[in-house]
Amino acid sequence: MKKILILIAIVFVLSSGKNHNNLNIKGKVEGVQSGKVYLQKFYNKMFFVIDSASIVNGEFQFAKNVELPEIYGLTLDTTKSTYLVFLDENPVTVQLDTSTYYRNTVVSGSKLQDQYVEYGKQRGVKIDEFIKANPASLVSAYVFYRYYSYRLSPEEIKSNIQLLNPSLRETPYVRVLTELTETLETVAVGKSAPDFTANDTEGKPRAFSAHLGKGYVLLDFWAAWCGPCRRENPNIVKAYNKYKEKGFDIVAVSLDKNKNSWLDAIAKDNLTWAHVSDLLFWDSEPAKLYGVRAIPANFLIDKNGVIVAKNLRGEDLDKTLGELLD
Repeated sequence: MKKILILIAIVFVLSSGKNHNNLNIKGKVEGVQSGKVYLQKFYNKMFFVIDSASIVNGEFQFAKNVELPEIYGLTLDTTKSTYLVFLDENPVTVQLDTSTYYRNTVVSGSKLQDQYVEYGKQRGVKIDEFIKANPASLVSAYVFYRYYSYRLSPEEIKSNIQLLNPSLRETPYVRVLTELTETLETVAVGKSAPDFTANDTEGKPRAFSAHLGKGYVLLDFWAAWCGPCRRENPNIVKAYNKYKEKGFDIVAVSLDKNKNSWLDAIAKDNLTWAHVSDLLFWDSEPAKLYGVRAIPANFLIDKNGVIVAKNLRGEDLDKTLGELLD
């Protein structure tokens, strides 16, 4: 694949609206004479197109009123990968390499982007230490939200939120974290599993509670596009075949958005239990109800509808079921 490099000059002119700037983007696309460049807004692990610019003789231009500082995406193809970029009030230049999943993309001028790139180079970073060093940075809020929300307890999330500058409290990232603490407390081990209804593979609504009361049920969150989920599926299949006659069942909730991909993955991975999905990706209502921020994720629920374990994988799932059912 021919390497495509986009050199984008981004100039911001302050407008009268608070935290809003007129975003003027002029750029050149080497090796591409026509097509479109898309500007996307990041929200809930997804990108939504907010503007597009035609490429004419290898050049394009954007003029858009946007919120700054904020997280955006740049891409030539909305069906493929997007390059996440932190934009602030500073002039920015982006050299976008679309041939290697943006591995060689270089952003210059954005202090926030520099900070995010530097974070990515570090290993074993403790989120509380990172926040203390950068309490007012949007990068701190994003890193906390994106990479730590599914690792921490509700108490740890609350304590780290307190370390953030109050200016970040109303960002969508911190709002999600605040709501998440309340949700995680309702789905802790020992709590009753919340009920929900979602469509099965035939498009018929199915209540989760209909599967409870006979034995242990694994509520499994996964997706066809999720590599770790697909690698974990053989372990779940093995456990299901071993314990299904002893009172073990599974209800799988997919975070897919393409129904055909979902159905194909079910067939290829031999997942012969109940499946539901609202096909809303990270806007999945069941996932939100259970505070799922990363997949694979699962909840083991007893016949009384009480959560007895969470995120059992591999040998842990087999061992736990053996202790409960053998």
